[in-house]
Parts: sequence; C-alpha cells; structure tokens
Amino acid sequence: MNETKFALHIHTNYSDGNASHKKLVEIAADAGLDGIITTDHNILVKDLDGYYGEGKNRTLLIVGEEVHDRWLVPPGNHLLIIGADQEMSPFASDPQQLIDQARRAGGLTFLAHPIEHSLDRFNEQAYPWRAWQARGFSGIELWNQMSEYKSVSQELSAAVRNALFPKWMSIGPLEETLTLWDHLITSRRRPIIAIGGVDAHEIKKSIGPFRIRLYPYLHHFKSVRTHILTSEELSGDIIEDRKSILDALKLGHCFVAYDLPAPTDGFRFSVNNQEGQFIMGDRVKVEGGLTFQIRLPQKNLCRLLKDGKIVKEWSDRQVCTHITTETGVYRVEVYIPYKRKQRGWIFSNPIYAWD
Repeated sequence: MNETKFALHIHTNYSDGNASHKKLVEIAADAGLDGIITTDHNILVKDLDGYYGEGKNRTLLIVGEEVHDRWLVPPGNHLLIIGADQEMSPFASDPQQLIDQARRAGGLTFLAHPIEHSLDRFNEQAYPWRAWQARGFSGIELWNQMSEYKSVSQELSAAVRNALFPKWMSIGPLEETLTLWDHLITSRRRPIIAIGGVDAHEIKKSIGPFRIRLYPYLHHFKSVRTHILTSEELSGDIIEDRKSILDALKLGHCFVAYDLPAPTDGFRFSVNNQEGQFIMGDRVKVEGGLTFQIRLPQKNLCRLLKDGKIVKEWSDRQVCTHITTETGVYRVEVYIPYKRKQRGWIFSNPIYAWD
C-alpha cells in the first residue's frame, strides 16, 4: 500500500480564510504534506485541481466545498463535499437532497464538526449537525481542530493559552464524537468513514499596534492529518491520482493522525482470515477466525476496540495481535505523551467483521 498525508477542511480567501490556493500548497509543501483538500463555504472553485511545485515539493490540490444553509436557525448542518463535479450549495436547505445530489455528482459527503460546543465568551456559536434523519452520507469529521478549540477553551485563561500556544491545545477527538461514531455504525449497520479536519482559516487579529495570526496554516498542516492508503503509488497524473485518493477515501482506507508529537507514517491495521488479508475500511467474514495485526511507528498506548468497547490494550509493543471468532466493528486508538499530557495520536477506520 502507498501512504499519503493530507490536510482536509481548509478555507481560502474565496470564503473566510486568509490565503490563496497557491499559497496554501506552498505551505503544505513546507509542512511535508502530499496534498490538501480545500473546502470553502458554499462555493466550488473550479479548474484548480492539480499538482503544484516540483520534485519533493510537489503537492496535490483537490478542491471541495463546505455547504450549509445560511438561514438555518439555530445554525448547523455543515457538509464537506469532496469530488463532486458541480456546485452543490443550491441544495443546502435540504440535507437529504444535498447528500443525494452530491452522490449523483460523484462526491463524497462528510458531516463537518458533527458535535460542536459554543464559545459564548467570544460570541462563537456552535455549528453541529442537526439533520440526523438524513441517510447516505459517506462519513464524519471525527476530529476537527477548531471545534476542539471551542470545547477546551471555555475558561478565559484556557482560551488565551490555547490561542497563543496551539501546540499545547490538542488532546484528541471529542469523546462525544467518538461515541457518536460508534453508535452510527452499529445502529445503521453500515460503514461510516472517519476523516480528520483542521478547519483552517488562519485568523488575523489586531491588538493595539500588534497584529497576530491565530492558528496559522503551517501549524494546522503539521498537526491533524488524514493518512490515505492507495493500492498503487501515485503516478503524477492528476486525473489518475485524484481518482485514487477519492477511491481510497470512499473505501475508508485511511486513518486520522496527530503528527505534531511524532510522525505516524507506517501505522497499519489489518486482519487475516481464510480469504486473505484486509485493511481498515474493509468488510470481512468471521468464518474460520480472524487474526488482527496492528503495526505502530513506535511503542505507545494502543487500544483495540470492538463496537466502541476496549477488548485489548498494549503499551510495550510496536506489533500487536489479537485472535478472535467474534463478529463486530473493530478499530484502533493510539495515545502518545506530549507536552505533559496523554494525547490522541492515531485513530483508525474500522474493519467490519460482519457475517
């Protein structure tokens, strides 16, 4: 498998961000990313998908969209749409129609910040997903870095510290979102793909004569990422490679990572049964037994979960195995000590052991 590192959910100066697409791919190259997926609010900026830069600095840009109903009260129902070939904002008022139209246009759909808290001290509203009757979306944004900021910055001192020293802020996906994800999968009995989003805007503030940038793009691009596993190495052809990335996302062949404490490159979660080997995102048959294998870039606290509950835990191994005959939805969480706290490091997509 070929592993690529992407930052997702990024805003440019076409909506409420503070950089051009060209500038963003330059920053992404500096951050060591293979690609970025931009998602401006209610606008699909066309004809920009492609490779930018040369050699090791070559970066793939895919342009998506974040669609929401501007008139919804209370606000919410933001949907990330990736890979659609047409503008989707005309369908924003009806979430089900929006999801259906995006799928017909070849797009993947992810619920943006499905659970989010308001930050009343700074008049920051919450924008959670509310249309839970909707069906057919591809997945959810499991970890949204800017939504996390709202949740962990309720006290003034925390808000200031997290804004000025962002490396100290991120802990992991909200526990509520992890619980929601497990519930959606088991209750709807279908794969729900998890991605990580930075929700990057690079906020600019003026304090007296001073101008500061809060959560600069470079910080975002070095932190919460989605690692995508394609069956073949990317060729350099934009049409082929764009399709490979989108196909891998559609299958859930990816994991959410916090690469700031340490690189997560090389993490693998797989299972063997009598039919062969399968990876995260795949469905497998339990008949004959299952052997799960987890490969870590370095030893850290690793948990194997089934249907949202921990079934095994390791802290002293880079290769972890578990043999079972039980059906269920299996996924992995890995935690790493960083800046005096235990922080989320890796969150795999599940392997679905359903008969």
